[in-house]
Amino acid sequence: EWQLVESGGGLVQPGGSLRLSCAASGFLFSRYLMSWLRQRPGKGLEWVANIDDVGRLTDYSDAVKGRFTISRDNAENMLYLQMNNLQTDDTAIYYCAKPTVPRQITPPVRGQGIQVTVSS
Repeated sequence: EWQLVESGGGLVQPGGSLRLSCAASGFLFSRYLMSWLRQRPGKGLEWVANIDDVGRLTDYSDAVKGRFTISRDNAENMLYLQMNNLQTDDTAIYYCAKPTVPRQITPPVRGQGIQVTVSS
């Protein structure tokens, strides 16, 4: 069974940083494109970033470009999202996902999500 489990969320002040982690299991992680999505309060799912199977190519939404960094460790089956200079508008539930194509908003596999709250 394919499984994705996020960790590392929480409460942070504006301007602060958080690093989200995602542990993957049940599939050959190193062969797949991976992504992060988020859902802000009262809004639909939003694509945030994706990374290719070897971790060489990354892509970001305009909302997070320059502040967030996606990375992966294929030896440990882990996906990461380093989030810097967080703003209140980044408050959301963040999901790790295994998309079939880049920038996919409704990937076939995603985790249960983790809350990130940016507030003073």
